[in-house]
Amino acid sequence: MLNLALLGTGGGMPMPDRFLSSVILNYQGRKILIDCGEGTQVSMRILKWGFKSIDIICITHIHGDHIFGLPGLLSTIGNSGRVEPITIIGPKGISDTIKGILALIGYLPYNLYIIENPKLPINFSISSKGSKIENSNGNISISTLELEHSTPCIGYSFYIPRKPKFLIEKAKSNKVPKEIWHRLQNGENVNYKRKTYTPDMVLGEKRKGIKLSFTTDTRPIDTIADFINKSALFICEGTYGDNEDLEKAIKNKHMTFSEAASLAKSGDVDRLLLTHFSPAMDNPEIYIKNATNIFPNTIIGYDGFIDELSF
Repeated sequence: MLNLALLGTGGGMPMPDRFLSSVILNYQGRKILIDCGEGTQVSMRILKWGFKSIDIICITHIHGDHIFGLPGLLSTIGNSGRVEPITIIGPKGISDTIKGILALIGYLPYNLYIIENPKLPINFSISSKGSKIENSNGNISISTLELEHSTPCIGYSFYIPRKPKFLIEKAKSNKVPKEIWHRLQNGENVNYKRKTYTPDMVLGEKRKGIKLSFTTDTRPIDTIADFINKSALFICEGTYGDNEDLEKAIKNKHMTFSEAASLAKSGDVDRLLLTHFSPAMDNPEIYIKNATNIFPNTIIGYDGFIDELSF
């Protein structure tokens, strides 16, 4: 089960009822933060999910409306008593940016592990005790995609694999000792009493996991459709709701509602959640038909929106 909340749905500048871009994911009691605009801490305090359990921070790009909340948040996490390291993933330039932020903060009681512009998926093992990077195995994989914006920008895809079903009859027919069932169920190869047992001796077919994708501050480039393909939820920028603002979207390298909806349709996702609204758009709901006429299962996001994804 994966829980998520929109902490801020604004772009450009914070508004009285709309903080800047930020999303938080909750998995196994641990947190992954995507972007950290102004207001993130206030929204988190309202949400009451806690600060200390943030293990991974994913930054899309280094524009102020996506990172200006980060220095304060890192300090608050330090003041919460955390000593375990935090992983920060980001585009080209994120390492230098974090160095600058640390110069402002001065001291943190935990280390930061920076991953800049990763080209391959990163596998994490996440449990109630914390998170760590794995070479191959793990229970969540984070992939990135280079987007088209006015500065280096990346999108994120989060995939939680689902274990195949344990088949008791299959285990019995293969004469697998009960003592090692749980280890095989966890994907281990087991040598037991001079014989090797493999997971396929007790498990059924592969099952579909949970996929969540996130893209913001980009034009709708062709590579996005494959990147988000079959996502249970696609969170996408909707900077401009009105189709007549297409020229602005092209100039500023953003998207309209209809363009985001077209991507959702091409990517064959289950649901589209729009966020990152222009300060000039007081009521995004007015333009929802520009999205639903193309992709009916579209949701207009708002600060404090909460959702849950399950197998």
